[in-house]
Amino acid sequence: MSVEVTVPASSANLGSGFDALGLALGLYDVIEARVLPQGLEITVEGEGADEVDKDESHLVVRALRAAGDAIGFRPTGLELRCRNAIPHSRGLGSSAAAIVAGVAAAYGLAGIEVDDRALQVAAEFEGHADNAAASLLGGLVLAWTEGDRYRAMRLEPHSGIRPILLIPGESSKTSVTRRLLPDRVPHGDAAFAAGRAALVVQAVTTRPDLLLPATADRLHQDYREAAWPASLRMVKILREHGLAATISGAGPTVMVLTQDGKLPDGVDLAGFDARELAVDRLGVQVRAV
Repeated sequence: MSVEVTVPASSANLGSGFDALGLALGLYDVIEARVLPQGLEITVEGEGADEVDKDESHLVVRALRAAGDAIGFRPTGLELRCRNAIPHSRGLGSSAAAIVAGVAAAYGLAGIEVDDRALQVAAEFEGHADNAAASLLGGLVLAWTEGDRYRAMRLEPHSGIRPILLIPGESSKTSVTRRLLPDRVPHGDAAFAAGRAALVVQAVTTRPDLLLPATADRLHQDYREAAWPASLRMVKILREHGLAATISGAGPTVMVLTQDGKLPDGVDLAGFDARELAVDRLGVQVRAV
């Protein structure tokens, strides 16, 4: 038996919604998984093909094994064919997408529907659920924890939102950028972040005219400027032009939430690959092949 898994990229935070908000994007990795009598065979095409391990440490394999343990599915052998389109270490949820792909593949190969356990397994890999929930559910997601349980809710994004991603050539590691964050932030900044995180939910779902104020941040972006100075400079330039620009996840990609798919004339985009992407509304898809 084999399954094909299509999993979307994602952008987390959307301004001040640090570790709590995620948006699924129309850029996809495709994984084909097949049960073998024994052994492990992995082929990788596209993004990261020359960088990722091709043994049991491969992230898709690890996630598939973890999900298999959770649902009682333990294949003796596996073949994986990975066609990657999501850039690695750019703040577009490539790791979360790989994890969700592995989890969904385990469910598909076991012949059962993805359930609430899938988010728990996926989120445990990263310690937060925003990207994983977006790749799993599609649309806009709100993620939170209750004790040691990861939870998420999906909301429908406004049909008029057209994200533009500015993807730089350099990469950024989440583990590195998190070390730049302070242990404490001023109470005023925390209150600002709470209000804007709440407002961005309204803006993305029903009031895109509020996207610019809703995506303002005083919680994490400025603290991490050293990791991606050019990206943060681009965010500030675009916001001065009235566009809702943010750092996507841990960066260095810049996400711009537009309503017309256009960037202002005269902005120097040198060093950035500009891509307009749809909002993915379906999340991970699994089909037998």
